[in-house]
Amino acid sequence: MQLSSLLSRVAATGDSLAPAVLRLALGVMILPHGLQKTFGWFGGYGFTGTMGFLTGTVGAPWIFAFLAILAESVGGLMLLAGLGTRVAALGVGATMLVAGWQHRANGFFMNWSGQQKGEGYEFHLLAIGIAVALMILGGGRFSADRALTRTTS
Repeated sequence: MQLSSLLSRVAATGDSLAPAVLRLALGVMILPHGLQKTFGWFGGYGFTGTMGFLTGTVGAPWIFAFLAILAESVGGLMLLAGLGTRVAALGVGATMLVAGWQHRANGFFMNWSGQQKGEGYEFHLLAIGIAVALMILGGGRFSADRALTRTTS
């Protein structure tokens, strides 16, 4: 299979509004987390601090820490633009899978009342579900993927 054919298949998407809504919701949610990790915005620790935490405290290999930061920052931008939606959704979904696994000891529910040890994994599960839907459906209407792969008849 040629590279251009593979790229076309990865970017192919329909004109439905539903994946566009999912894509924008996931992008708007994940991008600020990426900006915390890359630039230290929104109370984050920036790239160096985040890499130190993920590799030192969490014990993640540097490549996985880097890919998580990339998935949340660049992946968030890609989701908002709808460019490489399936690839971006895969990165965000994988990052949320690992994060959810890290939170499993805290139970299912978010820590709304401050009564439990930490946050549960329900948020991560929701993000994974959206990511999987986007990997299946693509970026949908108003996506760069749609504009690049649309054929005229």
